[in-house]
Amino acid sequence: MNSCRRTLLTGNWSSGLNTFISLVKTRTSCRRCSAAASCLSRGQATVAAKQAPAADNGEKRRLRAIDLARKLQQEKSNAQAAEAPVFGVQKKVLELKKFSLQLQNVHPNVLAKHLSRSVLYQNQHVVLVNKPYDVPVRDSSGETSISSVLPVLSKMMDGMKVRSDSQLLPCLGLEKEVTGVLLLAKSEKAVEHIQELHRNNQVQRKYWIVTVGVPVPSEGMIDIPMIEREVTGSQPHFKMALSPVYRMNEEGSGVTKMRGHRQALPAVTKYRVLDSSAGCSLVELQALTGVKHQMRVHMAFALACPILGDHKYSHWSKLAPQKLPERVLGKLRLEQSKVRHVPLHLHARQLTLPGPDNTTIRVSCPLPKFFKQTLSQLNLTFPNEKDDK
Repeated sequence: MNSCRRTLLTGNWSSGLNTFISLVKTRTSCRRCSAAASCLSRGQATVAAKQAPAADNGEKRRLRAIDLARKLQQEKSNAQAAEAPVFGVQKKVLELKKFSLQLQNVHPNVLAKHLSRSVLYQNQHVVLVNKPYDVPVRDSSGETSISSVLPVLSKMMDGMKVRSDSQLLPCLGLEKEVTGVLLLAKSEKAVEHIQELHRNNQVQRKYWIVTVGVPVPSEGMIDIPMIEREVTGSQPHFKMALSPVYRMNEEGSGVTKMRGHRQALPAVTKYRVLDSSAGCSLVELQALTGVKHQMRVHMAFALACPILGDHKYSHWSKLAPQKLPERVLGKLRLEQSKVRHVPLHLHARQLTLPGPDNTTIRVSCPLPKFFKQTLSQLNLTFPNEKDDK
C-alpha cells in the first residue's frame, strides 16, 4: 500500500492505480475466506453437539428425566413455600392439614397403628378411639378411611395372631372434619345393641365447639326441623337448611304456626356456653337427634354464631372461606386471606353409654392441639382443664 502511494505521488498514475485495486481485492478475499472458515467451524461445532447425545442416547435421556423430576419437585416446594403463611398459628394449621393428608394417603397399616395408639377405652363389646382430624370414617372418593383399616386395627389389638376371629365395626360415625371420641363395636350383635340404645336416647354424646359470636341466651334448646335445599347461583350446590314450622306474625307480637315441609326432619340441639371472650365462645353441644350437619346449621342459622372454621355454613348463598371480624383475626394472628386454612373447631368431647353389669361407660377425649391453641389465643377457659394438659 505504501508503494502504491509512492507510485501515485511520483506520477505513474496507471500503474499505481492498478496496484491499489489488486491490493483491495486481495484484502477483500482474505476477509471472506476468514468469515467462511469461522462459519464452517461453528457449523461443525453445532453438528458435533447434535451428534454427541446420539452416541449415548439412553444415559442422557435418563439423566434428563431425573433432572426434570428434581426440577418439578423443587418448583412445587418453592410454590408451597411461597403460599405458606407467615404467622406461627397458620404454620400450625398447615402442619395439621399436611398430617391429615398423610393419614388419608398412607398405607392402611400406618393409619391402623396410629389408631391403636389412640385407644381411649375398650371392653369385650366396644372400643373407643380418638378420631384424628379430616379423616373420613367410611370409604369415600378413594381416600384411606377408618373403616378400611379396621381389620388391620382389630388384628393389632388382638396381638397380631395368625388366626383371629376378632373384628371391629363402626357404630356411631363422625363427620370427616370432626375430631374426638369414635365408637367401634366388636360384633354385629354389639352394633345392633348400641344402635338400639341410641334410638332410645341412652347414648349421650357431648361436643365442644368454638363459635364466632356469643349465643343469646347462654343456654337453651334449639328445636327447628331441617331440610336439604339447593343453592342456585354461580356455584350451584346443596346445603342443609332450617325448615321452621313457626314464623313471626304480621303484628310482630308473636308467632304463627306454619305447615311443615313433608321432607323436613326433626332436629333438636341442646347448647350451653362455657366461656366467652373476644367476641367468641366455647360452647358445649348435645345433639338429641342425628340429622346431617345438625349442630353446624343450628349454630350458624338459628343462633347466628357459626362454628370457627365452618366455611360451608358461614354463608348461605355462596361457597367461600369464613369471614372473621377484625378483632378475632387479631387474636388469632391471622390474615383474612389465610382463614381458609382454619380447621373446623368441632370436637366430640365425651361419650356416655350403659356398660355391662349395670355400669356406666363415660369416656372423655383430650382436645387436639389446634383446638387448645385457639382457646389460648382467644383467652377461653374450660372446666376440667387438668384433664387436657
